[in-house]
Formats: sequence, C-alpha cells, structure tokens
Amino acid sequence: MSDFLTLPKGPFTLENATLFDPSHPNGLSTGSVSIADGHIVDGSKGANTCPSIDAKGGIVLPTFVDMHTHLDKGHIWGRAPNPDGTFMGALTTVGEDRVANWSAEDVRARMNFSLKCAYAHGTSAVRTHLDSLPPQDSISWPVFRELREEWAGRITLQAACLVPIDMVENDGGFLGTANTVAESGGTLGAVTYPMPDLAERLETFFAMAAERGLDADFHADETGDPSVATLRTIAETVLKTGFDAPVTVGHCCSLAVQDESEADRTLDLVAKAGLNIVSLPLCNLYLQARDSDTTPRWRGVTLVHEMRKRGINVSFASDNTRDPFYAYGDLDMVEVLRESTRIAHLDHTQPHWFDAFCANPANACGLTANDISVGSTADFIVFKARSMTELLARPQSDRVVVRQGKAIDRTLPDYAELDHLMTQTKEAQRMSA
Repeated sequence: MSDFLTLPKGPFTLENATLFDPSHPNGLSTGSVSIADGHIVDGSKGANTCPSIDAKGGIVLPTFVDMHTHLDKGHIWGRAPNPDGTFMGALTTVGEDRVANWSAEDVRARMNFSLKCAYAHGTSAVRTHLDSLPPQDSISWPVFRELREEWAGRITLQAACLVPIDMVENDGGFLGTANTVAESGGTLGAVTYPMPDLAERLETFFAMAAERGLDADFHADETGDPSVATLRTIAETVLKTGFDAPVTVGHCCSLAVQDESEADRTLDLVAKAGLNIVSLPLCNLYLQARDSDTTPRWRGVTLVHEMRKRGINVSFASDNTRDPFYAYGDLDMVEVLRESTRIAHLDHTQPHWFDAFCANPANACGLTANDISVGSTADFIVFKARSMTELLARPQSDRVVVRQGKAIDRTLPDYAELDHLMTQTKEAQRMSA
C-alpha cells in the first residue's frame, strides 16, 4: 500500500494535523507543525516561505522506542519452530538452535533484517537482549557493536546481556560477561527465578553493575504461577543496596494471578525502588496458559494500571519476533500499541497511554524522548487516521515516517533475504546426519 501523503524534500508546514500533545488528557490536539533543516521550527516565522501540506486531520506521533526485543533470536522460526507453543518448548528449541547455528554471519543477518523492519515502521530506538552464555557472548556482542555503528543516525541501538541468574557469582564466568557488557557500552541483564540464594546473587549482580557504571535490565516472573515473585526480591535488593542506576524489569506476569494484597505489597516496593517496568503483551499472550486441550483463561499481561497509579514508569514493547517464543510480529510498535490497548484495556482511561510507547521507554533507557515541539529533530510518523478508533482499527500500512524532516522509504525487507540462512542450516544438518 502506498503512502497516503506526499511530502516535499525541502521545508514545509503540515497543517490541519492532530498532533501528539502530552499535556492533553487524550494525548492529542489540533495544530500544525513546520519543518526546516531537519528540525521542527516556529511556523509563525517565515510562514509564507514554504509550502503547506494539508494533513486532513491525520494523527502525528513521535517515532517509537522499542525497549525490549530479542534481535539475536529473531526470524529463526523457519528452521526452529516451537513444537507445542509452550515456554519450555521455546526455551529448548532456541537453546538447540543457538548452539547449532548462531554464527556471527547468522546473527548479523537476522538482527539487520529486524532493524530494517523497525526503521520502516517508525521506530528510532531499540534495546535488544543478547543471549550471552559462553561462547555466544563472544559472537553476538561484536556483531551488536558493528550494527550499532552502522545504524547510528537511524536507530539508536542498545543491548543487555541475557543469562540465568544462577550464573551470577563473584568469581564465576559472569565476570567476563560483565566486562564485555561494560566494554560494549551495554546494560547488565539476567533472568530471575526462585532460588534459595536469589537475594545474595542479586546483591552480587548490582555490585558488578555499580562497579562498571551499568544500568540493569531483568526478565522476571514470566509465568502464571502465583508463587513466583522475584520482582519483589529485585525491588527489595535495590532498596537494600542503594543501587541508583536505572533498573528495568520485564514481563512480571505472575503479579496478575497473585493475591491482591501480595501484589499490592510488591508494587509498593517497586514504586519505592523506582523500577521501570516493561510489559510484553504479544509474547505473553502467545505463551502463557497454553495447553492443547484447554482454552487460556488469562492474558499474561502484568498489572500496568495499578503500576501507573503508583507513578511507576510503565512501557510496552515488542519482545520476540518470529522465533519460538513468539511466532509472529514485525517490530511494528503500531501493532504493539493496537494490541496492547485491546489486551490490557488501555482505552477508556485517563490520561492517555501514548507515553508508554515513546517517552516512558526513552526515560527507562536513558534517552531523550522525541516529541512534536519547536527545536526537536523532525522525527515523527503521520497517519491517515484522525482519531484513536481510526488509528487502532487498521494496521496503518500507509503511514508516512519522517526522519530528520524527510519521508523515508518504508519498503519492508523481503523474507527471501533470509532464505540462504535456512538453506545453510538444512545443508549443515544433512551433512552431519
């Protein structure tokens, strides 16, 4: 589908637009936006010197920040599908594929493909988790550093290591991982789950992060088991240690099935500790409560409304893309916005939730959030949709993505670009048989 609006290459004013407005309860207000030299400028100055384009009421939003992805896992479904759609099926399948196939060439090609998709859809910043069990850390982190440089100016790329919390020891292999993360300008990350010495391991983790000046980013409680409550331990440990760098925790699904009083106590601690929370509704909807013989009874989404009421910085993100943890997706934050609204009932609430897809994740990642204000870089998305119901009713495939004041080519990469990776994998499997 072609873009619905043609923009000039030089300065212009977009009139009759429905602009992102964080000060308005529904996040939108009517106005115009003027562009010159790649920035948003005061349209009252020299208003007659540049062409005016009628947006016909179309919504204009800042570019998105996708703060929780797995670019290193992305697009392996063609050779490594989840056998049963369960979490354990995903974990086992990815582990086997990683050992067999994740060369630098393979990881690079799939990560680059995903970044092309994200850019075309209107995302300007991405944080990816990188599986960092040795020897994969020595393969994937150099690839990340190369891609971060190549994509600079188009997508701000961040990375967090991903290892099980039981690897975190004062004198274990995680020391090398932490050093690699620090040398790469990354974020220290881990997956937490119940274990007798979890608090001690978290103290070690935060000490390593503090020594290296690193932020922290966890996967936690991605389960429907109400007894799993490591988010609380993370918050308690942050408060105990005084760790003062940003801490993000993703998933936190079990909160939704815990006793309300227990969940409230955890959320109070999360607010006090100043944690950032990121919800991943699409992946969790796919994995949680899956049983081939029963209909799922819950959505897997965490308590985002209760968090926001406490002032907790809540975001939404894509998570996995076409891999055993989530068979679908395209790193399209409009899809995440649309489906999150339906899954988590983000509609019929005040104020708006746009910030959870732009400013909130930017703040969690230490980035400057894009907005539609004078002086900002002209990075935004123009939609034909004129209202929230129009925006969320369709995929918005004809959106116009503007970067530094110019509309970009939104052609998505062809899946055929990845065919050679699948062919190589099958040939290697044939040769080893």
